[in-house]
Amino acid sequence: MTMESPDSESESGPEPYPAFEEHVKQLTYLNDAGGVLGWDQQVTMPEGGTPARSKQSSALSAVTHEKLTDERVGEWLDELDDADLSGGRRAVVREVRREHERAVEVPEDLVTEISETASNALPVWEEAKAEDDFDSFAPTLETMVELKRDYAEAIDPDRDPYAVLFEEYEPYLGLDTAERVLERLRDELVPLIEAIEDSDADLADPFADGEYPEDAQEETVRAALDHLGYDWERGRLDTAPHPFSTGTQFDARVTTRFDPEDPMGAIGSTIHEFGHATYTQGLPQEHYGTPLGQSRDLTVHESQSRLWENHVGRSRPFWDNFADTVNEHLGVDASPRAFYEAANQIYPDNLIRVEADELTYHMHIILRFEIERDLISGDLDVEEVPGVWNDKMEEYLGVRPETDSEGCLQDIHWTHGSLGYFPTYSLGSVLAAQLYASAEDAIEDLDGKVRSGEFDPLHEWLTENVHRHGCRYETDDLVREATGEGFTADYFLDYARGKFGDLYDL
Repeated sequence: MTMESPDSESESGPEPYPAFEEHVKQLTYLNDAGGVLGWDQQVTMPEGGTPARSKQSSALSAVTHEKLTDERVGEWLDELDDADLSGGRRAVVREVRREHERAVEVPEDLVTEISETASNALPVWEEAKAEDDFDSFAPTLETMVELKRDYAEAIDPDRDPYAVLFEEYEPYLGLDTAERVLERLRDELVPLIEAIEDSDADLADPFADGEYPEDAQEETVRAALDHLGYDWERGRLDTAPHPFSTGTQFDARVTTRFDPEDPMGAIGSTIHEFGHATYTQGLPQEHYGTPLGQSRDLTVHESQSRLWENHVGRSRPFWDNFADTVNEHLGVDASPRAFYEAANQIYPDNLIRVEADELTYHMHIILRFEIERDLISGDLDVEEVPGVWNDKMEEYLGVRPETDSEGCLQDIHWTHGSLGYFPTYSLGSVLAAQLYASAEDAIEDLDGKVRSGEFDPLHEWLTENVHRHGCRYETDDLVREATGEGFTADYFLDYARGKFGDLYDL
């Protein structure tokens, strides 16, 4: 596949592109600095640092908002509409225009208030979760919901506010696509989960009834990162209450967490965040600062984490190679088949999303999607969230949380104001299956290469077909470029039925 350079015009480019691009780069650098502050707050900042950090974050948000809404940006965009631009530069203009047109509708003081509220919300949520006290978090959540309603209304008062918020995270597939996919997953996965529950298959659990020290688990996940090809010169591993990855192609960090009774959880979580980081590390360095050097929103980002976590890290070929490493570090003596079965256990009674198996995970997403959509529409009051959450868990998975810490307080997203984010998790899982199927077609004996620990071909395929494009293409166009067809859930559902049908003798 050939691709024109975004810098194919003369060095100066058509007026006013050089000045416009420099302005965009400065905006990106400020946003990335905010990302480092966010990482620090979740990983290393002392507990008492929140009052200052909230002010720092809100000030930075105000500056970036001011820079994005600068009148000159609108003038440059209008002038560049008629300019003879390469495909790459045309994509930069398209992406900045989308961000600019949304941002100019939002008052700067609202942006500042959302940022400061989010920063202050983090310790409130952490304490509420630790104390199992939703009532102490409810006023903060109510404030954030109101602010995000105001944000959506400012952008477009005539549209569904939740659809407007969803576009912050997936601007091109549309909420109708998300709703259609989630409905199909619910309709087709629930019968599969029920069949698994009725199965007599007894999958192995080599970690049952044991406790595994944090240092041994950390050695294990570091070995997994080495095995998969994480570039430590441009990354690092830390712990966080809620694992995440953040950064740029020059500095893509991962976090994980450890449960002494569940080392498989740490392994899966670390591989998941590795998938995010390897996407970030694979973005073109020469385009850092413009959308051509940025990831293509959250559906694609999540597809990379779920591809590595599920299609690689939960595969039999992976465990054929990695089992000895886990046995060595954690002092167990299990076969590759036993680890493979442990990695793919289905637990409908699990309450925690980040610990959920590959199938029931999507019921967790559907639950959150329905609750936050109703919160934004005003059909659900904040104080009703715990009860509705518990009712939906019982309806979808047959289990009811005994505490809010295991229920509606478990996720960090609402403290960030990330309402509209959750659907991208399922969309990303669906896309991961579609991309991996294409990689299997393109890479001879991909299973064999995974089994022998040769991950370069998969890294290269993903870089060539996804990472290097940055935001050159809209989401569905990127999917077509990579796979030859539009976004579809077919591959994921075929994969799920085949894999778990074999495991559970269905």
